[in-house]
Amino acid sequence: MSEASKTIIGGDTASDQANLSVRERIERLRREIEQHTYNYYVLDAPVISDAAFDSLMRELQELERAHPEFQDPSSPTQRVGGAVDTSQFSAVVHESRMYSLDNAMSFEELDAWMDRVESALGYLPELVCELKIDGSSLALTFQDGRLVRAATRGDGTTGEDVTVNVRTVHDVPLRLTEEGLTKVLAPSLELRGEIYMPKLSFKTLNEQNHAQGKSAFANPRNAAAGSLRQKDPKVTKSRDLRTFMYAIADESAIEAAGQWELLEWLKSAGFHVNPDVCRCTKRSEVRAFCESCLKRRADLPYDIDGVVVKVDSFALQGELGFTARAPRWAIAYKFPPEEKTTLLRDITVQVGRTGACTPVAELEPVLVAGSVVARATLHNEDEVARKDVRVGDTVIVRKAGDVIPEILGHIPSLRPEGSQAWFMPHECPSCGSPLVREEGEAVYRCVSLDCPAQAHERLVHWASRDALDIEGLGDEIIQRLLERGIVHDVADFYLLEEADLALLPMGRINKEGEPVVLGAKNASKIAQQLALSKTKDFSRVLFGLGIRHVGKTTAQVLCEAYPSYEALNAATLEELSGVERIGQVMAQSIRSFLDNPDNIRVIARLRDLGFEMTETLPDAPARPQTLAGLTFVLTGTLVESGMSRSQAADALKEFGAKVTGSVSKKTSYVVCGMDAGSKHEKALALGVPVLNEAQFLALIRRGSLEEALASAEGGLFGERER
Repeated sequence: MSEASKTIIGGDTASDQANLSVRERIERLRREIEQHTYNYYVLDAPVISDAAFDSLMRELQELERAHPEFQDPSSPTQRVGGAVDTSQFSAVVHESRMYSLDNAMSFEELDAWMDRVESALGYLPELVCELKIDGSSLALTFQDGRLVRAATRGDGTTGEDVTVNVRTVHDVPLRLTEEGLTKVLAPSLELRGEIYMPKLSFKTLNEQNHAQGKSAFANPRNAAAGSLRQKDPKVTKSRDLRTFMYAIADESAIEAAGQWELLEWLKSAGFHVNPDVCRCTKRSEVRAFCESCLKRRADLPYDIDGVVVKVDSFALQGELGFTARAPRWAIAYKFPPEEKTTLLRDITVQVGRTGACTPVAELEPVLVAGSVVARATLHNEDEVARKDVRVGDTVIVRKAGDVIPEILGHIPSLRPEGSQAWFMPHECPSCGSPLVREEGEAVYRCVSLDCPAQAHERLVHWASRDALDIEGLGDEIIQRLLERGIVHDVADFYLLEEADLALLPMGRINKEGEPVVLGAKNASKIAQQLALSKTKDFSRVLFGLGIRHVGKTTAQVLCEAYPSYEALNAATLEELSGVERIGQVMAQSIRSFLDNPDNIRVIARLRDLGFEMTETLPDAPARPQTLAGLTFVLTGTLVESGMSRSQAADALKEFGAKVTGSVSKKTSYVVCGMDAGSKHEKALALGVPVLNEAQFLALIRRGSLEEALASAEGGLFGERER
């Protein structure tokens, strides 16, 4: 062992070393390496050289190889990615629900939240402000101090098992420190935080992908999420992923009275905790912290999109409780969207799968909110005229909701002389057919069935995640298949021979000057995915067919009413329009699609190729059907619960209720939130009973009308959900 290693281990002499058992030596090395890993990756303050660290690691590896009886999955040597774990990405149920956060889009909304907290408690308690990291949520489970599971957030209740990959992330401790263990009160802990990729690492990764002919990630958040879900953990290990931990599923599992003490404990236990935190007792301090973070946003080495403000005390958090979707004791103050200026090079027209022609702004690439923006939709000709943007303008770009690029307008003083207003062309840019704008619509459409652009978009839509989810069959491959005349409609996908697919030219030349082909591995993957897609539910097939006005949710609603192609195809226009959420226009679109001879032919081919086109209906309801036979109407905004109308409707349906959109004499009850309008008035006129939000919440707690009708008005904050 080197002199450096002797010094680091604590200056042990040769005789001291001889007195240590092998097991003690291994354990001492593990703790020492864990501390240096923490210093390097979390504190960014290494105290030994890389060579000295490597020397310690080599010694530990040699001792573990020589003494396999002392192997430990929590050892630092086990971070190296190994073989793919076949259990990867299996479902994981969280210890308790991982809630979303309500957003405050302005300081006025943030003040309103603090008003509600103060009203509920009688005073404004201490608050903890933390940066809102723009990454991917992560849950880590420790059993007896050792990492046993890592999971994604998923839907908040169930996530995906990514343990094998997370074990390769260096700032995730594989076991808690001895100091951290002294405050643990339970054998099992589920800790929560965010996994992210630093800005510089994101830039480097995209440069590497570009050099290798691979697609670039849209932003660091997507890069982190994609890296976390790699099937080969070695790929995850090669990416620079970091974490910030900030929460615990059960606060009674450690000695901590509140969020501030939890953050201190997380640091002591070996976790990476964001240093930008502030404990505030005044509203002015909260605002000052938010303003300071906004000013420093661009200078941080990672992306943030706001500040999370939490009530510090766990006891007070319990008193305030939760709405149906979020804690009442926390809120996310979202930063205003970042705005940049850039040059509008051109306005092109994109033809969608339904023939809709959309003007698209072609921009000088500019970095906005963490990703490069080169294109942005202008929606329609009327919108272009309203914003008065022209080719050559210097335009203002931002991301709506920090996600979708949009053009806000132009800078008049920088407009070039002689610029011309833009108008939609008369002919389709893809096939040259005349464009049509129907009365009452803002969109121009190409109505040609032979339009190549529509074919491409329809095929891409069929393979998309929410439709048939054919992994590997992306935009570029579909374009190559179209160019060579191999596919024309979605049924042609299922006639592809794997061997022929492997030889599909990809339009590039490799370093040896040979044309790049898809390859056997990719072809095999696509073939497997195509076979799997035949087993998907009818609702996915229906959505994938691209019927105008039929989105993912509408397809599911239709298949609940008509769980097979035969049943749906037999439905009349009147029957379709009578289905909940299906209006006359939508019903006409569905019926027209099903009656079209070309569509009948494609569907027949799909069925001949193995598609059953049936829907797997959910099992019998878990809740008692206490509201069966009753019809409800929802109106106004549900302020206390924060539920949308669709969420509220789903909650009622769980107990067997029917929810409709209009009030009649047959309506059993009308649920009225804030700013209820004409439906409330009609209910009163017809004598239909009205429930306020407090009564509604009492109703969906157990499905009991007696409890609902006996419920008092209640305040903004109720009993904490269990």
